[in-house]
Amino acid sequence: MTGPVDAPPPAPSSRERALEVRGLTKRFGALVVLRGIDLELRQGEVLGLVGDNGAGKSTLVKILSGLYTQDDGEVRVGGERVHFNSVERARAHGIETVYQDLALIPQLPVYQNLFLGHELMTMGPLRFLDKRAMRKLARQYLDEIHVRVPSIDAEADQLSGGQRQAIAVARAVRAAPKILLLDEPLAAMGARESRLIIDLVKDLAASARVSIIVIDHNYAHLFELCDRINVMQGGRITIDQPVEETSLEELTELMVWSFRRQLEEIPSDDA
Repeated sequence: MTGPVDAPPPAPSSRERALEVRGLTKRFGALVVLRGIDLELRQGEVLGLVGDNGAGKSTLVKILSGLYTQDDGEVRVGGERVHFNSVERARAHGIETVYQDLALIPQLPVYQNLFLGHELMTMGPLRFLDKRAMRKLARQYLDEIHVRVPSIDAEADQLSGGQRQAIAVARAVRAAPKILLLDEPLAAMGARESRLIIDLVKDLAASARVSIIVIDHNYAHLFELCDRINVMQGGRITIDQPVEETSLEELTELMVWSFRRQLEEIPSDDA
């Protein structure tokens, strides 16, 4: 008699919502950057966010990470309505962000960068950095999420770009977030380094421990990484498409059609 067979994980579209954004608006003086953004992210889903420079992608991420506050609209995490006025408050609700600058200290070794801001200390009246414990835990953790570096004692500036990005992602994931925001994680990387990050994001998504939003300009990367792709144009999300229901060519055609439609809606000076 055979034992029970594990059922495959449910498709992202049938899972609970990890994040909901409704009617999000952001202005900087007279400039309207976000114009009523609607977005949702399911548990364990990887959502790709693309758009030209100035489309509002970075502003949206900065609102979700607590750097900016919205002017209108609402954000819900796990069904709870939230309002972030600081990075700490966003983190308290389970949102971690990895920006392009990575925020690693070049002269510190891998294990200390991994514990940056959350260092372990020895016990006793005189407290020091517990480097032995941090080394041990860093090695175990990086092995667990399949991140390979030359040595946990190697300084960050001795690592490749892909390895540094992997350490920054690993540090964010170590905080056990519900939602991970990755801002251009594959920027200026070669094929081998990109593969390191793509495999890491895929492993994280497969574990269903975290829901992920990835900003990237390379559509081919996003088709490999993501369950869905959202296109931002002119401060709006104009396309929301599951990757399994489209192709790179079809998405490009949709973007061109959407852009032309927006141009037709702009009133002329003679009106």
